[in-house]
Amino acid sequence: MRVENTLSKEEYDQFRVEDAVRRFWEKSGIEEKLRFKGRGQKKFYFLDGPPYASAKSIHVGTAWNKVIKDAIVRYKRMCGFDVWDKPGYDTHGLPIEVIVERKLGLKSKKDIEEKVGIERFVRECRRLVDENIVAMTKQFREIGASLDWNNPYITYKSEYIESGWWLLKRAWEKGLLDRDLRVVHWCPRCETTLADYEVSEYREIEDPSIYVKFRVKGKENEYILVWTTTPWTLPANTFVMVHPRIVYARVKAGNEIYLIARQRVESVMRESGISNYEVLEEVAGESLEGVEYETPLDDIVEAQKELRKHHKVVLAPEAVTATEGTGFVHSAPGHGDVDFEVARRIGAPVVSLVDERGYMRKEAGIFKGLYFRGDANKRIIEVLESKGALLHKSVVVHRYPVCWRCKSPLLLRATQQWVIRVSRLKDHMIREAEKILWKPEWAKTRFLNLLAELRDWVISRQRYWGIPLPIWVCSSCNSIVVIGSVKELVERGGSIPEDLHRPWIDRVTLKCDKCGGTMRRVQDVADVWFDSGISFYASLGYPREDSLWKALAPVDFIVEGHDQIRGWFFSLLRSGIIGFELTPYRQVLVHGFVLDEHGREMHKSLGNYVEFEDLIRRYPRDVVRLWLLQNTVWEDLRFSFKGLEQTKRDFTIFWNVFNFALTYMSLDGFDPEKHTLESYWSSLKAEDLWLLSRFYRLVREYRRAMDGLEPHIAARELRNFIVEDVSHWYIKVIRRRVWVEEQTADKMAAYATLYTVLKGWLLLAAPVIPFLAEYLYQKFVRPFDKSSRESVHLELLPEAREDLISDDLESKMGIIRMLVEEIASLRMKAGLKLRMPIPRAYIVPKSPLVEQAVKELGYILKDMVNVKDVVLTTAEKLGELKRAVVKPVYRHIGPAFKDKTKLVLEAIERNRERIARELVEKGKAELLVEGER
Repeated sequence: MRVENTLSKEEYDQFRVEDAVRRFWEKSGIEEKLRFKGRGQKKFYFLDGPPYASAKSIHVGTAWNKVIKDAIVRYKRMCGFDVWDKPGYDTHGLPIEVIVERKLGLKSKKDIEEKVGIERFVRECRRLVDENIVAMTKQFREIGASLDWNNPYITYKSEYIESGWWLLKRAWEKGLLDRDLRVVHWCPRCETTLADYEVSEYREIEDPSIYVKFRVKGKENEYILVWTTTPWTLPANTFVMVHPRIVYARVKAGNEIYLIARQRVESVMRESGISNYEVLEEVAGESLEGVEYETPLDDIVEAQKELRKHHKVVLAPEAVTATEGTGFVHSAPGHGDVDFEVARRIGAPVVSLVDERGYMRKEAGIFKGLYFRGDANKRIIEVLESKGALLHKSVVVHRYPVCWRCKSPLLLRATQQWVIRVSRLKDHMIREAEKILWKPEWAKTRFLNLLAELRDWVISRQRYWGIPLPIWVCSSCNSIVVIGSVKELVERGGSIPEDLHRPWIDRVTLKCDKCGGTMRRVQDVADVWFDSGISFYASLGYPREDSLWKALAPVDFIVEGHDQIRGWFFSLLRSGIIGFELTPYRQVLVHGFVLDEHGREMHKSLGNYVEFEDLIRRYPRDVVRLWLLQNTVWEDLRFSFKGLEQTKRDFTIFWNVFNFALTYMSLDGFDPEKHTLESYWSSLKAEDLWLLSRFYRLVREYRRAMDGLEPHIAARELRNFIVEDVSHWYIKVIRRRVWVEEQTADKMAAYATLYTVLKGWLLLAAPVIPFLAEYLYQKFVRPFDKSSRESVHLELLPEAREDLISDDLESKMGIIRMLVEEIASLRMKAGLKLRMPIPRAYIVPKSPLVEQAVKELGYILKDMVNVKDVVLTTAEKLGELKRAVVKPVYRHIGPAFKDKTKLVLEAIERNRERIARELVEKGKAELLVEGER
């Protein structure tokens, strides 16, 4: 069948092209057919890190994430793999709850329970998530993500919750799940704990900075001096920590003596406004162990009745430094993680005097009911001043952790929590992590460093919208039962609730096997990172159905931003070791963040946020995809409209290349089935063989890059081939061959070459720019190739033909291209336009390869620079030629300059354009080129 050009009749409009392709995909059901393409072949299990369904508009960074995933998934399909590509949505957790609270005008957990009720609140959370999933799915499809959008895994579904219950029961059976007292970061507004990895946001906050005097027991005017920026913790003081190897000083000022780290004396005295002081003696920190003291709050804080018996100096090198403070660290084990560990080591009590809403408890005595920041701090400082226990007060502005959703300042607080003791699995987790292929390598280093500091997993959250912990406790004997499924719940006498969420699951009671008492579910829900951490098996329906799990496990590939090293990647590995004692994934690709052009994070408040809808209204989808994919994956991407504009211009070149091919092929009756490359093999010229070499090198490097998780290299190579090799070189080289009117073998050989590489390029381009690749495939390939598929995305990628890759030919053609640039530069300097023919170009080759290139490919050079002859010469002869060139020139300038070479050359420089024209007209101009640069 003859090629007929339809592109030349169309005005290029990438938006129209993409809309047409979308209609074609929908009408033909192409995306559904992709699911069956590789059935029976080698499996490729891709696991989608579920985006959080908290907004209706995706971030540009989220779009980049999905484009990377889509490119890899499309590539694997076109390599013949049976690809599992179920997308997912993360739906539970505090971020959703905070949005719903604002929507309903609620400000606290009390408002949730008393004003609207848990049932309505949870239904509103689900409604919000469902709306967001619809909106986000639409946008993911807009950007061309070809995942199985008809069957996503959604973490709030009952079957998914059951999968989570199974893992928690596994942890219980292994003795890893337990209830324990832990000091945790706590949000007083949200009234729940946050995991360490959720404490990621800090703000500059002003706090008090005070030096407080603790009287040494048995000494009238001698004091331990402590420094704190959290006065609200002083009512819970239990002991004071020192470093055994720090030298401490007894410092006399006035009639009082202060114990201070020797290194800090000068700074503390200066800050306190004390200029007249004396160091009485110096002692080692270890000698202070056991020194007893009294705090100025002992008589007004109820909790101190028990705590004062523990008021002594303890050695704790892990908690003390001589670079700030006084070298004495006040310790309230209920409000500090290191303090907590020291208290456990020495057997001291752990008391927390702040409730879940951030208010001081009744045990705080006169400070009862005061909010821990603000009122409590202010009142405590007033009391210290009234008792003469405050040496100095000021303020400090420092970075302080805030809740990652509501932005409230956090506090450390001792609470009873459900914990999975993953610290026991540390060595096992490290061994499994070593088996994972990380891209880039530094991500693996960061991950292993994280595991080296592994802490137990506080799994419980005191909220509503989450996977309910399947833990029932007997109200009579405190026996515990952990349920692994709905089936087991029924077998134990429980009813199946309308919904597995709160509050419905809270109403299910069980009968205690030990005492016959009533067992009630604990009211906590699971850490939201637990939800996504079980996705590797829960998204497959395991353990209710195990066929998919057996066929697909482990996950072959995951990709997310580098923030997920301590987030999702970590949660997946924890869950894999707990449930299966193996790493759940094999390969990880880490990508960067999308920033604005100045390197700042994008925020609406900064005015630098780009809405996804605005972006794809302004730029075609493929333009956005190619621009995103060309950025080095693991480096941050700076958003740039200039970069998008440049990429958009590249698409005009893509279109023009195919338009050129179709135009001339249709005029000359080219039939790709009749005029095959094989049938014109003997007629191929050097430029044809060069283009084939370049193309199959592209195939090799493209596959190597994609297999090596470097899609940015593949995208760049694709662009460079069609723009630089095909458009800027090959088409220019063959133009005279295709201008010949008769149907020569020379012309058909060029067409066969061009058709072969353009068809192959479309297949390679399909994972990167799926819309344009599909459109051109339908126009350029399908009408003329009976073996073509219904869609380019149902094709298999070409294999690299190593026998056609020629390093020698590519090197020689590279030299010719360099010489063309050099001569073009000389023409421009001389004011000689390309249409002016030049008799000769002299070239001094500086290597045998340059000489060979000119001898073999000189015909291309002559044609490209419009020179009648190319002459290879030597440096000596070139010098003679340079001198000879002056003689015809001076006649055009005047006899006054005869034999005055310097003046002649200066005159030439002043009048070069006029002289050049005259010399060309008389056939006397020659170009002198000194070979390879």
